[in-house]
Amino acid sequence: MPVTGPLNHIDISVGYPERSIPFYDALLKALGYRRWRIDAPEWAGDHPSRATWGMRYADGSRFDIEVRPSREGSRDRRYDRYEPGPHHLAFHAASEAMVDLVHDAVRAAGGEVLDAPAEYGGQPAYGDQYYAVFFADPDGVKLEVCYVSKANP
Repeated sequence: MPVTGPLNHIDISVGYPERSIPFYDALLKALGYRRWRIDAPEWAGDHPSRATWGMRYADGSRFDIEVRPSREGSRDRRYDRYEPGPHHLAFHAASEAMVDLVHDAVRAAGGEVLDAPAEYGGQPAYGDQYYAVFFADPDGVKLEVCYVSKANP
């Protein structure tokens, strides 16, 4: 049965794939994503310019995240989350321990931690239990990994 509504994929333009691919590899593999093997020159070799990770769901659908090079003239521009466009991307984690595991994996890969894992529950807009960590990718895109209690509204 076709699914309508959930995201199918996200493509993220990066300034320097050689620094962003290892960052996203650490983050996404810690979250359980699998890096797809794609038979095209941009995805192949020791220094690919593109990479794609995905996760299959029980119904057979999948969600993919692709890293691709930005235009050469824009590659040194830092992402500004207060300009029009996405402010940040947030990923679910199955537990607080998973949030901590992702934090450790991203730190080990040299990722920039904006806010270490912490409980945000009880604060406005967070519900009763909300445990999260916040990162910036090598281009400044803000990313979050959160465990949200099913009891939250």
